[in-house]
Amino acid sequence: MARNVAQADASLKTGKWQRSKYVGVSLVGKTIAIMGFGKVGSEVARRAKGLGMDVIAHDPYAPVDRARAIGVDLVSFDDAISTADFISLHMPLTPSTTKIFNDETFAKMTKGVRLINVARGGVVDEEALLRALDNGTVAQAALDVFFEEPPPKDSKLVHHENVTVTPHLGASTTEAQEGVALEIAEAVIGALKGELAATAVNAPMVSAEILAELSPYVILAEKLGRLAVQLVAGGSGIKAVKVVYSSARDPDDLDTGILRAMVTKGIVEPISSAFVNIVNADYVAKQRGLRIIEEQILLDGSPEVPINSMQVQLANVESKFAGALSDDGDIRVEGKVKDGTPHLTLVGPFSVDVSLEGNLLLCRQVDQPGIIGKVGSILGTMNLNVNFMSVGRIAPGKQAIMAIGIDEEPDKEALKLIGETPSVQEFVFLKL
Repeated sequence: MARNVAQADASLKTGKWQRSKYVGVSLVGKTIAIMGFGKVGSEVARRAKGLGMDVIAHDPYAPVDRARAIGVDLVSFDDAISTADFISLHMPLTPSTTKIFNDETFAKMTKGVRLINVARGGVVDEEALLRALDNGTVAQAALDVFFEEPPPKDSKLVHHENVTVTPHLGASTTEAQEGVALEIAEAVIGALKGELAATAVNAPMVSAEILAELSPYVILAEKLGRLAVQLVAGGSGIKAVKVVYSSARDPDDLDTGILRAMVTKGIVEPISSAFVNIVNADYVAKQRGLRIIEEQILLDGSPEVPINSMQVQLANVESKFAGALSDDGDIRVEGKVKDGTPHLTLVGPFSVDVSLEGNLLLCRQVDQPGIIGKVGSILGTMNLNVNFMSVGRIAPGKQAIMAIGIDEEPDKEALKLIGETPSVQEFVFLKL
């Protein structure tokens, strides 16, 4: 596009020799804005730097350290489009990105900017782009995708002299097709091994990039469901589950389908013979009369982290551990992902901080000196190794709980001794 190759080729094939007409522009020293810094966007950035371009990028969900690692500055949307000489689009089509390039955004661009769209046709308002081309705001555009594919034969945009078009050829190479075949084979092998499938057509649709980002939260969702159901007395009377996500992301940009499926898996599998996965989770929940409600609490701050915390609430059930009940009488557990690892951060009204793994012992007691030591001594005497512990309390001298991770499952004698410890009001052993 920058060197008018397509136009010069077409001209020469008609017998014309028009060197002066097709003078182009150099890429060296020009600024390119990569809009969408995922797998493709980051690769384009690397190649642009190799061509001597200054590279900036906009992606509200891209990790800053990944951009810095290849020498790219992440900037705001307006800063990106207002300072770039070239704008290359690599963003997904979502409700928040539909026609995001419109009359208003074109008006903010540097006059003479060049636009490349190899993302999705719907992110560009094509009528607005045509106006921007006609008034010189956009000097040239290269389009591989369109709002309607194929575009109408009489499309003014397709026939515009400053537009280079291709029929959605982004992945149309022999190597890319071979790569797709390998990805399919790897996806099938992974699915047969029970791994998460990013491309299952009858499962919550999650792109590979989003799946990678959500992977630790997938584990968190299942663990919270598994923990919550073990707190239910009887274990099988659950009818209503509420999952609350706290996030700074716009709800339209936070796909929680896979997380809902994994909460279902965590709740159902320990109390039934059903095998639950992301494909059948909603069906299994419906068959068991399990109603799952999702809610998002929108937080202020950066949306770089997809989910700040996740909470699972079980309503209208009896609890075998009263300390897990909220003021509303629901069983309530909450967790976060810390350094890539799921952590339990709330049990009922009690704040704790323990890794959601292995065996967990919850004890509710009066907050007074010596209780931690007594329980620890019992575990040590019974040759049960403690690998982590956290204490949460309402106020000094009031109610408190201990969350203790132990390597082995305690036997009946150990549990009996813990239950007989003065000031220990209740306890429960959980397998995660």
